[in-house]
Amino acid sequence: LGPLRSLWYRWKMMRLPWRKKWLVGLDLQGNTYWEFKDALHSRRTRRIVKYSQWTHHGDVNVPPQWMQWLRHTRYEVPTLAEQRDDIRRQERIKVLAAEADARWASKASALDAPDKQQPVQMLESRDTRTGIRQMSATQEARDIAEPTEPSESPWKQSMRTNPGDEWQPESWAPSPARR
Repeated sequence: LGPLRSLWYRWKMMRLPWRKKWLVGLDLQGNTYWEFKDALHSRRTRRIVKYSQWTHHGDVNVPPQWMQWLRHTRYEVPTLAEQRDDIRRQERIKVLAAEADARWASKASALDAPDKQQPVQMLESRDTRTGIRQMSATQEARDIAEPTEPSESPWKQSMRTNPGDEWQPESWAPSPARR
């Protein structure tokens, strides 16, 4: 903030008796927050936000602290230092979340398929011929197995017994009115 703008904000924040509304604060995006007396309830004040003139209405972002103040759930006005601390906290959370995601991705999941899991280092060497014999035995078993034909689905049978299958709508013929 420049000195001229700071001076203007201080002037607008003064609660002079002839003013209908007064400036309460501003946020880091350039939005200003105003308070004025409600016409219906003289003791209650209304709170509004005026968005920065350089921001498109679709890009407006009101910080949660100011949203609480606008809804009268927070009495104190959020300070600029508090808003800066909150932004630093959010950045810190994003960094910590990225680190946690990286740690999580580096660990093997119990749900992964065995071929996608990281191989466990062997403690002792194996005989290479036993692995080849086991692989050829499983391959022969696959070749010998006959392709199974799909049996008739039990759902098709239940569909045929549905009583509404043969029903067809008819034209409406109203009965004569009783007198």
